[in-house]
Amino acid sequence: MKPAHLPGLLSALGGYVDTAGFLALQGLFTAHVTGNFVTLGAALAFGSSGVITKLLALPVFCIVVALVRLAAAGLQRRADGGVTILLFTQTLLLALGGVFAVTLGPFTNGDHWTAMLTGLTLVAAMAIQNGVHRIHLPSAPPTTLMTGSTTQIVIDGVDLWRGLPPDLAIQARTRLRKMGTAVLAFALGCASAALLFHWWGRDCLLLPPLLSLVAVYAARPVVTNG
Repeated sequence: MKPAHLPGLLSALGGYVDTAGFLALQGLFTAHVTGNFVTLGAALAFGSSGVITKLLALPVFCIVVALVRLAAAGLQRRADGGVTILLFTQTLLLALGGVFAVTLGPFTNGDHWTAMLTGLTLVAAMAIQNGVHRIHLPSAPPTTLMTGSTTQIVIDGVDLWRGLPPDLAIQARTRLRKMGTAVLAFALGCASAALLFHWWGRDCLLLPPLLSLVAVYAARPVVTNG
């Protein structure tokens, strides 16, 4: 697998984990953590569970991203800048989250310690992915949030339709290809998670560590800021 496939693979993984976590953990967003502000409001309004876990998701996410930044600084002399080590750590956390989901679920109370442990483990894994994207793949589209990419796709599509100078048209088509791939991969990840959750329930959370291992393999030749 080529390094160029890494952003698309991570996008599919982000969509899968976010959707599977949302379905299994009482509406917890494990990748798009700021989305938990919305579900937190809903939980408070309707008196449903998961308030504490949703409150903890953002600080846990921020702490892990800070640790990723420190780790990346310490590993920057490696040929890949430490990206494979970071993604392998993500793989271990996803494996733990999957095991917790299978052995401790089902999660009828989003604030029970079992749901909290499982959900925050997955949040930590996705925080690593977000940190890796920002540090090692800054030119790639986001892998866990598609709103900005979708907006840019529409803008570039309209501009190409209206007509652009040749150099700007090439740039727009390049962005469209990159961002279109990311959005499609994310959507496929979401759809796959929904379908497999329907078939397998929370057992579907055993799949993400396998996808993450593929990402580790794909990332091996990646150079920092590549």
